Amino acid sequence: MSGKRSGVTRREMVSGAVAFAGMAAAPGLAAAKQASSPLDTHDAMGLAQLVRDRQVSPAELLDAAIGKAEALNPRFNFMAQKHYDYGRAAIANGLPEGPFRGVPWLLKDLNTYIAGLKTENGSRFFRGYRPEVTSELVRRIEKSGFVIFGKTCVPELGLTGTTENKITGDTRNPWNPAHIAGGSSGGAAAAVAAGVLPAAHATDGGGSIRIPASCCGLFGLKPSRGRVPMGPPRTEGWGGLSVHHAVTRSVRDSAAILDATQGPEPGSRYAAPTPCESFLSQVGKAPGKLRIALMLDAPAGSPVDPECVEAARKAAHLCESLGHRVEEAAPKLDMAAIGAATFVLIASNVAADMLDRSKVTGITIGPEVLEPITLGFVAYGQKTTGMDFARANNTLQSAALTMARFMADYDVILSPTVAAPPLPLGRINLSPNVGFEQWGARAGGFSPFTQIENLTGQPAMSVPLAMSATGLPIGVMFVGRYGDEATLFRLGGQLEAAAPWKDRRPHI
Repeated sequence: MSGKRSGVTRREMVSGAVAFAGMAAAPGLAAAKQASSPLDTHDAMGLAQLVRDRQVSPAELLDAAIGKAEALNPRFNFMAQKHYDYGRAAIANGLPEGPFRGVPWLLKDLNTYIAGLKTENGSRFFRGYRPEVTSELVRRIEKSGFVIFGKTCVPELGLTGTTENKITGDTRNPWNPAHIAGGSSGGAAAAVAAGVLPAAHATDGGGSIRIPASCCGLFGLKPSRGRVPMGPPRTEGWGGLSVHHAVTRSVRDSAAILDATQGPEPGSRYAAPTPCESFLSQVGKAPGKLRIALMLDAPAGSPVDPECVEAARKAAHLCESLGHRVEEAAPKLDMAAIGAATFVLIASNVAADMLDRSKVTGITIGPEVLEPITLGFVAYGQKTTGMDFARANNTLQSAALTMARFMADYDVILSPTVAAPPLPLGRINLSPNVGFEQWGARAGGFSPFTQIENLTGQPAMSVPLAMSATGLPIGVMFVGRYGDEATLFRLGGQLEAAAPWKDRRPHI
């Protein structure tokens, strides 16, 4: 590496890249060789090609996905809503001739709506809720040909990095059911990792695409703010922190799905820059010689598991072997101020939403309908003022400027995705003996790297490049400049070719 040199020779770097590729491919290979269904052997684009070639029908793929969901959901608990009849009706009525025609799809059960079908947001407070609107993202997903057949589990309101709640229960990691699948898109990641389908809808307000991608051994890209539609009824989530996209097995699926869904929606307050070329076209292109900043320490100084640090270091060596320049560097951010501002924005939104629902339904807010984490956010949000919100917004804008200046010198930032391999279930959720502030520190300690990109609006991807000594996935994160998903897709495609992970599957 340049800057703070790693002291490795070119020969050692190439040797490390070969070892890294082997580490990425070995676990789960036997299970992959026993695959007998197209869902086991093809990504979403591959399944769509089978449909176009008339080797399989949309109905056959849907039946296979439903069969797998029914067989595996009791073990891993990833299905929040079953919309099987909706999917079958879509096929019977004729699917659009989009790029993913006939490929099964699961939505995340969080603020993503099909008019008349349940969305419960992982919460007893929203039990039985049936929206009157269909999300613009759903329209685009269906226009691309995907067949929606259900919704995946989330923590209540997507507020934490593990998918455990009191309405659907705990979602378990297919690599080891005693461990978390991550959150808040843990249900989506568990379904894809278990082989139910090759890609699924996910959202990210503080790492909720990248955390479960890391925990479940998947590729997970968080797009730039304003890239993918959020509404209706709103075109912005958590003051601009939240975005929509997917968790996938392949880089090309992520790129093609973003092509199908990106672009401003009616009434949007802002939109990410329009790409010059399709994202899919970037996946096979050489990224050039990138300047990569290697960030190994958590921004707020919390501890990082040595295995996660080592995964990032090996990723850096792999990048060097591919011709990139890597040096240890990190932006100087006031994480105490940023953390406080984040809590103000999220808590204000959560409190307003819960109080408004209470008025509409007449249901009293309390532990009978909301979990301790959510009640903590509601209490915190009720204490904030309009000036607090404005100041918080100013703090995050300042952080975005700091990051933009830092990235004038770097194309990409490389770091661990999370600070530890997937934790045992029950470690992150708020227990009666843990206060709200303590929970915030504990949850933030598990995912100290992922929230910055939500605050600054930048794209970031978790790449499944490593495994722990106990056989659990470890993701490595790459952050790009705002609006520059293209560079990440070029680099992601290069990494996927150099250290392929497609045959690495959990033993199920």
